[in-house]
Amino acid sequence: MPTPEPEAPQVEVDTDDHAKGYQQPEVDVAEMRRLLDGRHHEVRDLVRSNLAEHAQVLLDQEQMSTADFRERVKDVVVMMAETGQTGMGFPEEYGGGGDIGASIAAFETLALGDLSVLVKVGVQFGLFGGAVLQLGTKAHHDAYLADLVSGRTMGCFAMTESGHGSNVQALGTVATYDVEAQEFVITTPDDASRKDYIGNAAAHAELAVVFAQLDVEGERHGVHAFVVRIREGGEVVDGVRIEDCGPKMGLNGVDNGRIWFDGLRVPRTALLNQFAEVTPEGRYLSPIDNPNKRFFTMLGTLVQGRVCVGGAGINASKVALAIATHYAVRRRQFEATDPEQEQVLLDYGMHQRRLLPLVARTYALHFAQEVVAAQLHDVFSGPGPIEEGSDEHARRMLESRAAGTKALGTWHATRTIQECREACGGAGYLSENRFAALKADTDVFTTFEGDNHVLLQLVAKGLLTDYAGEFEEMDQLGMARFVAGLAVDTVVERTAVHKLVQSVRDLLPGGDTWDQEAGLLDPRYQLAMLRFREEHMIGGVARRLKRGIDQKEDPGAVFSRVQDHVIAAARAHTERLVLEAFVAKAAELPDGDLKVALNLLCDLHALSTIEADRAWFMEHGRLSSTRSKAISREVNALCRKVRPLAVDLVDAFGVPEEMLRSPELLAWGE
Repeated sequence: MPTPEPEAPQVEVDTDDHAKGYQQPEVDVAEMRRLLDGRHHEVRDLVRSNLAEHAQVLLDQEQMSTADFRERVKDVVVMMAETGQTGMGFPEEYGGGGDIGASIAAFETLALGDLSVLVKVGVQFGLFGGAVLQLGTKAHHDAYLADLVSGRTMGCFAMTESGHGSNVQALGTVATYDVEAQEFVITTPDDASRKDYIGNAAAHAELAVVFAQLDVEGERHGVHAFVVRIREGGEVVDGVRIEDCGPKMGLNGVDNGRIWFDGLRVPRTALLNQFAEVTPEGRYLSPIDNPNKRFFTMLGTLVQGRVCVGGAGINASKVALAIATHYAVRRRQFEATDPEQEQVLLDYGMHQRRLLPLVARTYALHFAQEVVAAQLHDVFSGPGPIEEGSDEHARRMLESRAAGTKALGTWHATRTIQECREACGGAGYLSENRFAALKADTDVFTTFEGDNHVLLQLVAKGLLTDYAGEFEEMDQLGMARFVAGLAVDTVVERTAVHKLVQSVRDLLPGGDTWDQEAGLLDPRYQLAMLRFREEHMIGGVARRLKRGIDQKEDPGAVFSRVQDHVIAAARAHTERLVLEAFVAKAAELPDGDLKVALNLLCDLHALSTIEADRAWFMEHGRLSSTRSKAISREVNALCRKVRPLAVDLVDAFGVPEEMLRSPELLAWGE
């Protein structure tokens, strides 16, 4: 950090804690950082050093024109590509590192710096490069990967359209096969079908991966991807029109554009043909017969982008918390306990309540992200390309977990950055203190790579369909029709309240009163509470959907009526997975101060989560008013225990000093 911390005042711990033999732990910052960095700690350190080297870009973002800053960001991205950090997920034969897990770690860590650089990297290497790698075959790899990995060729990912958003299956762009010419003709039929908000499109992309409805001899085969040239020598090619999206809330270093295609002709080999092929004579071939299954298999290969955005949101939160926590142990306000000296902000109970549960939740989400990143690495690091029947269950679990973690991680970023800005008062409003850029640049994280509410519907679909082991289309009507079947009876039976209560009797004391008798700090109790909520909500959704379908109501109307319950169930499911990841991480550590500190954070996260939804638990008989008050008291006590560790805990995030800026915030009182 830029300057040494003032000596923290002695924090009182409850006498009950002393009676129980509680001893305040000390956090070894380097050891905790090593734990957080995990197996890819060397990769993360490489990115940190690159961020420090290019720290000037944080200032450039404020001082340059939009056009100049776009060029500056592009230059930084290309320079970072030269270090190897951006290509770690690509095969070594094309200049990559051959390690998908390392590429996720690198991208997450990049979020500690300027987020225009992060998103530019994500578009170039994650979306564009990932589509060529995962949807293309060797001919495409040989033609494009080496140049895109090095940054010599810039590209974009042209999926989203103005009129269709998250409903990718309904895209309007059409690619019609011309048998005589052996070419595809790509056309934008109307403005609703224009490609919109496409990163890299407005200024820099030479190539685009374009998603379009495939039409062969008048028969539609659904959405497929094509790699096409949109610029030649810096000039837009004939048959393509590009328009700048204009000023945005943030991410001004990313050149978002709109693209129209007017009969653009591309060779037959432009089709990325990992999952489908059109022969020269116009025969459509695919190893996956079911068109819905083919579509979702194709999209499933692109899940890496979703995983990356979730991790980026979590890491942006770390920057905000590092700044706000350091400020809170320097800035003094009012003579609360000492008439001779004003009190440090973080010694106020309310300030602890504002920041410390967010620190705990950031740790929780970090470990949940670690799980999903490891799953991604395992699924996509197999011996060959993903094919039908190749551990489909693992891929479906990955897609669901990635969707839920991305939603919670990016919502957490929005909430945390705002709270930290407010916790720094007016000083937090100054651009040099980073909150302006953090707020503006992360806001879109909640909607790109999938709107969070739509993603939670995907999670809920998985929760319902898993019971039957069937693959079902994602659309809302498909979900509503599905739950009219026997699978709903299975869900309802599985989630009957008496069965839920029975399932926790074996874990916790108290029989039917397990939720009143168990210790608040028992992780089995905490997990049982979240599991009860999750299963009860899933069963409730299933019953409501089935009731409407049984009464012959319109499936779309039925689904719309219970949509809030669908989202709540999916969120509850993901919250449980997050806590499980945290509990597991703490449990695997050897006894010592590090484990004690992590358990404090885990307890604070778990009880804060229960407290935040106390109304639901009380409505459903799982939380008495007395117990609810006890949880709030325990959260306060945990905040007091975490308070002396707060600075060390945020320093363990490893945010480079150059990325914090905020000289006046961090030096206040020196």
